[in-house]
Amino acid sequence: MTLLDFILNLAGLLLWLNWRGIAPVTTAPPGAAALPVPRRPAPPRARWLFLAGLLALLALRAVFYWQAGPQLDWIPGIGLGPPRIFLRSDLLGRMLLFSFLSFGATLGVFYLFLLLLSSVHGSNAESESAQRLVNLHLGPMGRWPALVKLILPLLVVTLVWYALNPLLLKFNLVPPVTRGQLLAQGAVIGLGVYFILKFLIMGMLLLHVLNSYVYFGDNAFWKFVNQTARALLRPLQWLPLRIGRVDLAPVAGSALVALAAEFGRRGLERIYPWM
Repeated sequence: MTLLDFILNLAGLLLWLNWRGIAPVTTAPPGAAALPVPRRPAPPRARWLFLAGLLALLALRAVFYWQAGPQLDWIPGIGLGPPRIFLRSDLLGRMLLFSFLSFGATLGVFYLFLLLLSSVHGSNAESESAQRLVNLHLGPMGRWPALVKLILPLLVVTLVWYALNPLLLKFNLVPPVTRGQLLAQGAVIGLGVYFILKFLIMGMLLLHVLNSYVYFGDNAFWKFVNQTARALLRPLQWLPLRIGRVDLAPVAGSALVALAAEFGRRGLERIYPWM
C-alpha cells in the first residue's frame, strides 16, 4: 500500500505539472544533445481538466484506502520531520486527510529539490538550458536570491503546520499547544525537511562519480549533473581529497551529508518533545 501511495503521488505530480502548463514528457529530437523540454502547454480550459483529475485521484484513492486499508492492517503515516502522524485507515475522513497530505508532502519535496538546484547554479551560463528548465517549474521563485530560496521551505513548512493545526486537533491527531509552541514546532519540522535533500545531493554525487568513469555521451543531462556536483562540492575543494586520478571529494561529500542528516534528525527528535 505504501508503494502504491508513492506511485499515485507521482501520477498526481504529473497531473499538477500539466495543470500548470509544464509537462516534462517531451524529449529532444533524435541526435539532439539536449535535456527533455516541456511540450507546448494545453489550452487554458483543457488544463483545468488536469486539476479536476488530480482532485478526483486524491478523493478516489482515499475511498480505496478506506476500503482496503483495514483488510491489510495498514496504518498510514505522514512525517517529514520529527513528528510522525498516523491515521486509522478505517475512517474515511482520515483517509481523505491522509490522501491530500501525502500528495502535499510529495509536491513539497519536488519543489524543495528544485529550489536547491536553482540555488546552487545561480546564473551559471554553462547550465543555461538546464537552469531554464528548473526555473520554469519554479516560476517567479526561480529569480529570487539564493538565500531567500533556501530559507523559503522553513517559512512555508512553519506556516503550513500552523494552518493545519485546527484540522489536526479536530481529528485528535495532535495535543493542544500555545501559539508560541505551535510556531516552534513548525520551525523544528521545517528544519527537519532539509534533511530530505540528502537523497538529491547523494544521488547527484553518485551520478557524477559514475559519469567520471563511464562515458555516457556528451549531452545536457550529464553536463548538468557534473555542474551540480561540482557546485555542491565547492566547500570541500580546499581539502586534499585527490589521490592521483582518483577524486575522493564525492565520497567525502556523501559521507558528510549522510552524517549531518542522521545526527541532525536525532537532535531535532530530542528537541521536539520539549516544544
